[in-house]
Amino acid sequence: MTTYPYLKITTIAAAFIAAAVVLQSCHHAETPEKDSKFRVTDSFLSSLLVDTVQAASALSQITLTGNIAPDETKMVKIFPMVSGVAGIVKVQLGDVVQRGQTLATLRSPEMAGYTKDYISSAADVRNTRRILESTQDMYKGGLASQKDLEQAQSDYQKAVAESKRAGAVISINKSNENGYQVKAPIPGFLVEKNLTSNTQVRADNSQNLFTIADLSTVYVLVNVYESDISKIQTGDPVKITALSYPNKVFAGKIDKIDNMLDPDNKVMHARIKINNPGNLLKPGMFANILIKAKSAEELPFIDRNALVFDNDKNYAVVIDGKAKVHIQPVKVAKTVEDRAYISSGLKPGDKIVASRQVYLYESLKD
Repeated sequence: MTTYPYLKITTIAAAFIAAAVVLQSCHHAETPEKDSKFRVTDSFLSSLLVDTVQAASALSQITLTGNIAPDETKMVKIFPMVSGVAGIVKVQLGDVVQRGQTLATLRSPEMAGYTKDYISSAADVRNTRRILESTQDMYKGGLASQKDLEQAQSDYQKAVAESKRAGAVISINKSNENGYQVKAPIPGFLVEKNLTSNTQVRADNSQNLFTIADLSTVYVLVNVYESDISKIQTGDPVKITALSYPNKVFAGKIDKIDNMLDPDNKVMHARIKINNPGNLLKPGMFANILIKAKSAEELPFIDRNALVFDNDKNYAVVIDGKAKVHIQPVKVAKTVEDRAYISSGLKPGDKIVASRQVYLYESLKD
């Protein structure tokens, strides 16, 4: 009789445990499964930079080499106007010279003749003017004929003309007590020098004494390979770097393209004109030239920084609509500076994410 209460308590406890298990099972069955898929919200999308795919003629980058040369329109070759023997040569190759600066002097017997002609012509002017004035007085008094007066006027006019000629010769051929002075006609750099002291100089020699170049603008002479001729045209912008200034970029444009190939090396010669601030670029320097040339091909392009590169492929994060984005594989035809030209995967007008696109890509790709 003492065992019945114990059995009753055990049975009730077991019933309570079974009910708890059933309730717990029901509770788990009614809890929805958590959705872990990444979602883009409107507010998050509005905080991102959005870019639009553009369409334009594709650019090509052509890399060439060339040499710096003076601007021939700002370069002067100096030839001797007289014969003589060189005295002191006051400049050296590469010197900066000013307009009117004396470069050298020549001891020239011709200058003595020019000086004599100038002095004699001035004396003739004074003499013939005096005779003319006297003849005019005599003509008024009836002591000289019309013919005498006309002869005096003619002599005076000839003397004046000769004096002007002699003065012009002297003004061109400057001289002082040291002799004939070779002067700089323009300011610039002395880029050629063919004269030393005690050199005999002849006026009929075809060799110039000096060459002065204004280097505020210079040319870059470029050889264009036959395969690149169709890609460039006059006016194309270029960027130039020199070995002496590897971190400095000079901007210019193609100024001239020859119309025939060089028969020796089968290249086309082109010329680029650039500003030369501070005269940094010197004739003879080696230069690297980067030409951006347009092509007939129309391709959509985006900023290359908007692309995501993963597993040897390029991707863009494309906006489908409000808070809807997807990963789009793209093929890049070529890149020119910051532009990436797309051959497939995007079309003009598509909207792409241009900021935090790597974060979006990593979140969406799974």
